[in-house]
Amino acid sequence: MADTPDNSFPHCVLQVVPNLDTGGVEQTTLDMAEAIVKAGGRAIVASKGGRMEGRLKAAGAVLIPLPVHSKNPLKQLKNYFRLKKIIRAFKVDIVHVRSRAPALAAINAAKACKVKSLTTYHGIYKAKGKLKRWYNSWMVRADVTIANSEFTRRHILSHYRIGPDKVITVPRGVDIQRFDPARVTGEQVESLRKAWDLRADDTRPLFVLAGRLTRWKGHELILEALHRLRQRGLTDVRVVFAGDSQGRVDYERHLKGLIDTYSLNDQVYMVGHCADMPAAFTLCDFALAPSVEPEAFGRTAVEPQAMAKPVLAADHGATSETVIDGETGWLIAPGDADIWANAIERVLNMPETERAAMGAKGMAHVRAQFTLEAMCAATLDIYRRLLS
Repeated sequence: MADTPDNSFPHCVLQVVPNLDTGGVEQTTLDMAEAIVKAGGRAIVASKGGRMEGRLKAAGAVLIPLPVHSKNPLKQLKNYFRLKKIIRAFKVDIVHVRSRAPALAAINAAKACKVKSLTTYHGIYKAKGKLKRWYNSWMVRADVTIANSEFTRRHILSHYRIGPDKVITVPRGVDIQRFDPARVTGEQVESLRKAWDLRADDTRPLFVLAGRLTRWKGHELILEALHRLRQRGLTDVRVVFAGDSQGRVDYERHLKGLIDTYSLNDQVYMVGHCADMPAAFTLCDFALAPSVEPEAFGRTAVEPQAMAKPVLAADHGATSETVIDGETGWLIAPGDADIWANAIERVLNMPETERAAMGAKGMAHVRAQFTLEAMCAATLDIYRRLLS
């Protein structure tokens, strides 16, 4: 995309997202804000805020602090009136909602102001009971719903009464300028190695599992698999868990307890949030994406491919779309520690030439199918169609 505005989209878009801490939803919000500004538009974001605030403002977007993360009905009612004021004050043309919590207030505020709205369905939401199904349904009550994968689109169409023409698939995109092996310096990698307290003389293969510490991301599964490998006498493998707990201190404590119980302290490193994932994937030999529940998209399976690293991924959800089994990585039955142990053992014996060839295919695959430029262009096109 051009460095100066090209004035191809001279409109104002309000994105509504609970927070700007970390994750795929937040990153996509930031990416689209930058794309809107570069296309000559005005990007407004209503959010609680978070660690990405600085990057959002640097992109030329306007952040409006608002407790849209709250599920409290009174706060949501207040958000409705505040969002109406924002829409009118900034002369917003489109409201783009990215989460369930603010959807009710944001979509109704858009309707009250007679402006177009759309949602992006970023996750596969659980629906136990009528109230929860009603709450989830607000993600498909805008003028258009974007699905971030074909898997997500099928889920939407099978769970809601909505016309197929109102659900458009736009796969999440990877910034291939940032996730480019040629752009990562040796200094970046060495700095990260030291920060993670990894010995320079430790040549054991290194796996990285990127993602926040939450049960469905599969950390326990990997610890169980490593425990089985250790029982077989195989300890020549290291794993880094790169992601913070986001307040889930009990789960973090549980994982540390399993590491102690399984005597994996010399193999598993819990390093917290990582701001330099390109360097992380450069440092590692393989990536892990073992989610025990289906991913709606799953950046952690796509970004390592962009960095020419093979990925071991659970064979369900959108991951089955983003990883080409046996070519850019391996699709593995979800949730079975024995199968995952066997898979890890198998790739440890992979010749370097085969690993490099698989990495090259992965990088080409991402550049052909999952780029940031393609995602932004497709989303801007949907905006234009809504306004026309």
